Amino acid sequence: MSSAPVDDGRLLQRTVEGGVARLVLDSPANRNALSRPLRAQLREALDAALADDAVRVVVLDHTGRVFCSGMDLSEAAGAGVGDQGVRELPDLLETVWTSPKPVVAVVRGPARAGGVGLAAACDVVVAAASATFGMSEVRLGLVPAVISAVVLPRMLPHVAHRLMLTGEVFDAPAAAAGGLVDLVAPDGEVDAAADVQVRALAAGSPWALAETKRLLRAGGLRGSFDDLLELSARAFAGEDGQEGIAAFREKRPARWVPSL
Repeated sequence: MSSAPVDDGRLLQRTVEGGVARLVLDSPANRNALSRPLRAQLREALDAALADDAVRVVVLDHTGRVFCSGMDLSEAAGAGVGDQGVRELPDLLETVWTSPKPVVAVVRGPARAGGVGLAAACDVVVAAASATFGMSEVRLGLVPAVISAVVLPRMLPHVAHRLMLTGEVFDAPAAAAGGLVDLVAPDGEVDAAADVQVRALAAGSPWALAETKRLLRAGGLRGSFDDLLELSARAFAGEDGQEGIAAFREKRPARWVPSL
């Protein structure tokens, strides 16, 4: 069953259909810059998606030519260290990064600075072949401090080092080679490539996906093997584990797999 678009104002479109929440940045007039209103609307939409049991996967997309140009610099003039807006971006990135539900970014055009961070916080990044990326903070006398928390775990260290220091623009294949992007698709095939990933993610148990994300975000083997064994045992003995095993043996979809 599909729902009508929810009116989040003119800067964000939000729909929920077939277990997928689609959050579409819709502020092309300022290159989808992360203005205060857009940050607030995006955070509200994310919170709603995470609280909705019907939502299995979140997709972050955009209208217009640009995915996201980063923070709205027109709001930064005269901002002090204690400005609340400074705190909102880390909270937003952390919400995406720690989401128990998988988040897929669809990058059809340029992503810069905070826009790179927004994509990097997602679990899967699908980019159009013509998309470009840039961490241009140093060229503005700024530091890519906040986005480093999500960019550095994704990218090869020496690649991130060079690109953060030079502020150079790099293309989608280079982003994929450096670890920032997962899949590069021809411009006309981005939706199809993203849909394949969404279907694959939706085939997973919600509990197992959440626990796997928690494990991955914790850095894998940072706990003891005893802790990991305990998690594995809980998975095998749990309701979802038993259902998944039964579905495999009976050659049928598990009950959590939505009809997309």
